[in-house]
Amino acid sequence: MIEFRNFSLTYPTGSRPALREIDLVVPRGQICAVVGAEGAGKTTLAGVISGVVPHMTGGDPTGSARVGGRLLAKTQPSELVGEVGLVMQNPFNQLSGARFSLREELAFGLENLGVNRAEMIRRVEAVMADLGLTALASLSPYEISGGQQQLLAIGSALVMRPAVMVLDEPTSQLDAVGAGLVFDTLETLRARGVTVVLFEHRLERPARYADRVLVLGEGRIVADGPPTDVLTDPRLAEWGVAPLRYTTAARRAAERGLWEADRPLPVTLEAAADGFAAALKSARTAGGL
Repeated sequence: MIEFRNFSLTYPTGSRPALREIDLVVPRGQICAVVGAEGAGKTTLAGVISGVVPHMTGGDPTGSARVGGRLLAKTQPSELVGEVGLVMQNPFNQLSGARFSLREELAFGLENLGVNRAEMIRRVEAVMADLGLTALASLSPYEISGGQQQLLAIGSALVMRPAVMVLDEPTSQLDAVGAGLVFDTLETLRARGVTVVLFEHRLERPARYADRVLVLGEGRIVADGPPTDVLTDPRLAEWGVAPLRYTTAARRAAERGLWEADRPLPVTLEAAADGFAAALKSARTAGGL
């Protein structure tokens, strides 16, 4: 679904490439999380996949980048609107300013595509139910909280039913309940065959939901694999990514012989609890406690 081959990009005012020699294939129906330090190239990669970069920002790309077989260098963002959904970090920037209620805001993109009214209503009602927005349907997009605006921005992309969803820190303004709604929705999308590329700095949710994690460092892919491998890599901090506290606690325990040698380091609370429980049981059996 997404394919990069030896892709690099330098912005017009850049002294060095924002992305360097990216080779990447993200298949249909995969949730791929991308992490990295500030300035690692995450937002640029999100912009390239969605068609915004370099068409709207400028830049000199080399190599190739494709989505759904389309060569992005020759595809305008307007041509990708039904193919790729983009949710940016600041939801306020994604409000149309042309509609007076959440219901109308969600329908705005569908109106522009000429979707018939009955289908439009079905899609809007379904998205509002999925994201817990039904009770707010008649409110102005400017009356609701920042977190609710974030959900509205996500819903405005989902309602278009894209084949690819690109989300740049979509839970940055959400509480735990709102973030849970978003990731539950992403799981549903994966089951429907939608490809999701998620750019996040908080690792707890990607560790639980992502099929794969990429680490970007200075514009390059420096790690790529399952969350259990990438998020326990001891080089994570060197790449500017703070390790999960569960992993850090287990690693320190392992250094003191308090973690079973053949048990992988955890990336979720449940895995950490199971591991420490097993270590405690083993110590008690051996008479250590």
